Amino acid sequence: MSDEQKIHEESLEATSSFMEEDAVTGDATDGHDDALQQAHAEVAEVKEQMLRLQAEMQNVRRRAELDVEKAHKFGLEKFANEMLSVADNLERAIAAAGDDDIIKPLLDGVQMTLDGFLAGLAKFQIEAVNPEGESFNPELHQAMSMVEHPNAAPNTVIAVMQKGYTISGRLLRPAMVMVSKGAAQIDEKA
Repeated sequence: MSDEQKIHEESLEATSSFMEEDAVTGDATDGHDDALQQAHAEVAEVKEQMLRLQAEMQNVRRRAELDVEKAHKFGLEKFANEMLSVADNLERAIAAAGDDDIIKPLLDGVQMTLDGFLAGLAKFQIEAVNPEGESFNPELHQAMSMVEHPNAAPNTVIAVMQKGYTISGRLLRPAMVMVSKGAAQIDEKA
């Protein structure tokens, strides 16, 4: 046998042995592929769970921040609601005082007390709602009665019986108001 034939036979043997090994390991490679695909699927599932957990944690953090913000903003609501009667009583005292010169210094003191009290409430975003002359708004006003009024448009607040108040833009107490019905219709044919 020549060297060429010998090399040719050796290459054929090597090729056939490689093909036999490939056939034997082909089944193993398919098993490795399945395991690899399964591992990739598990990794993808774990990544998705991690993303969901991160999103849930962000939502919990955001809700907690909003709850803290609301607690700071509206934590005084019950206290402020109790203090509104003080403002009402000071306003009633001023209205009942009249024009007597003897009472004038006392009236000035009550007015200064009321102004200071309202300024203190304003520091905590508590503001009065005094809607006289405005359109009736059921979100801010409570209609105590409806009266025919020839000079006012229908659904206009013509008198305020008790001021309302808001805290940080949210209703604390509605204003008690009297609302116009408009002029009565006169039937000329009657």
